[in-house]
Amino acid sequence: QVQLVESGGGWVQPGGSMTLSCSASGNIFNVIAMGWYRQTPGKQRELVATFTSIGEIEYGDSMQGRFTISRDRAKNTVYLQMISLKPEDTAVYYCNADITIRTFSGGIYSYTSNEHWGQGTQVTISS
Repeated sequence: QVQLVESGGGWVQPGGSMTLSCSASGNIFNVIAMGWYRQTPGKQRELVATFTSIGEIEYGDSMQGRFTISRDRAKNTVYLQMISLKPEDTAVYYCNADITIRTFSGGIYSYTSNEHWGQGTQVTISS
């Protein structure tokens, strides 16, 4: 019922910039939190940046400065602007969101919150 669709990945040379976007769609009642993680082969998925449940921005270690997260709440979309990219930024970037959906059955509204992941978008930094 909920989908996260990422876009904007690809290849860029070291020092370049790139912007990723992620849009949530479906039977969404509320987006609680939404952000970006990344993963390289053999390593755990790590936080890049996220909007927390209280609306604050949290950056992963060493991410602040070159990575900027922003959002359009009306569109349930988050963006990740990346500058001064380095080869070590090469990774699959995943959108993550905690979303509440509302369903109606038997005259009663029910609210369910779950964590969702996008399929990931490859970002490659190389010369």
